[in-house]
Formats: sequence, structure tokens, C-alpha cells
Amino acid sequence: MTGRKRPHLVVLADAAALAHAAAKRISARLSQARARFAVCLTGGSTPERLYELLASEVYRNALPWDRIHWFWGDDRFVPPDDPRSNFGSARRRLLDRVLVSSDNIHAIPTSAEDVEKAACLYEAELRRFYGADRLATGHPLFDIVLMGVGADGHTASLFPGRAELEDKERWVVGVHEAGLEPFVPRVTLTFPTLASTREMLFLVDGVTKRSVLSCLLAGADLPAARVYSEGDLVWLVDREAAPEHHDGA
Repeated sequence: MTGRKRPHLVVLADAAALAHAAAKRISARLSQARARFAVCLTGGSTPERLYELLASEVYRNALPWDRIHWFWGDDRFVPPDDPRSNFGSARRRLLDRVLVSSDNIHAIPTSAEDVEKAACLYEAELRRFYGADRLATGHPLFDIVLMGVGADGHTASLFPGRAELEDKERWVVGVHEAGLEPFVPRVTLTFPTLASTREMLFLVDGVTKRSVLSCLLAGADLPAARVYSEGDLVWLVDREAAPEHHDGA
């Protein structure tokens, strides 16, 4: 994997252990003495178990919910009640189950007229929250960014071979054509925006991810390998997804 900071790879026994490890890291990060926190969520099936775990009693009673603001790294351009909506999935599994003010939930506005307008609106929202028009080193936008990886090596909605990979100026961009199912337009944060975090956690599970993870670890130039983080960069991987020479690490 390329990047500004070498990722720390942690192999867990299974998907359940991965979710527990992620929840513990998130809890530790959000237990610090700060006035507010910002968490950037990811979509797909892998984080679903984590979201349900965070909504369970042990974390529901431990996290400072009133001080946590929730954002999304990307979303499909569909209504929030659509099964393909990343926001809808997190809302059903996590946010509807805990005491969270609607003011603390910052969903990508998929009701906008198109993905470009939605990207502009969300970038403005992020800048208002951040308090500046440019991201500054040493002043991260997020406390935690959750990430996943697709079978083609994409992450967020940054797909191989697309112009969005090279965008260093915009915080958020519209993606008119997805490179992988579901084939609906997307809105995604760019690499510099995702990198503005104290901790980035990749969540990777299942045997279907083993091939792409092998490619990433071998240095393939895929979007997930281009990701970098201003803070800690950790890949939590279950044993099924881990290439054989990393199994049990």
C-alpha cells in the first residue's frame, strides 16, 4: 500500500471480533475530554455489525452521544429510505436506536437536484462545521473516519481510473456513474477530506475481499491504496479476508 503513513494491519478471528475491535477503538477515541467529536461513517455490509454493536447497551451507555456529530464518506444518490442508502442503513442500525439530536446528523443531501448540487451543499456543510474554507494540517476535520474496500479496490465512491481520484481542491464531488453495483450516481468525499482525521479505520471482512487485499498489500495502484490519513491509519481485517501470509498476524 502506498501513502504518507504506513497502515497498521490487524487481523481478527472473524467479523464479530472485527466489529468489537472497531467499537473499542471508537469508544476510546470518543471518550477523550473534548467539547465535540466528528465521526465519518461508511456504507456497505461490513460496518452493519459495528453499527448494531455501538447501539447495544454497553456502548449506548458509554459514549457521549450529545457531543458526537455524524457524517458520511459517501452515499448513493437515492432517497434515505431506499435500501441502497448508506445514511438509511446507519440510521436504522445505529442512530435511531440511541439518543442523537437531529442537529448532530449531517447526511449527504440526496434530495438535491443532482449529484453536483448535493456535493456543493455537503462541502458547504463540512466547511461550516470545520470553521474554515481550507483544511489545515494539525486541525483535523474528523476524529474518526470509517472506510471499506470494494472487490475492485475502490473506497468511499472513489473508483479506479476516475478523475475524482486526482481532485485535491474540492472536499466533496459528485460521481455520475458508479464503477460497481449498485449502479447509481454517488456523492463522495475526496482523498484530502477523508485524510483530515485523527484516526482512519478500514473495516475488511469476508473471503471475497481476500484477492483485492492481496493486491493492495502487494502495492497495486488502486484507490484504497492511495488513501492516507493525517492521524492513525489502521486496517482491521478478519481472517477470511487476510491473505495467507498475513493470516493470524
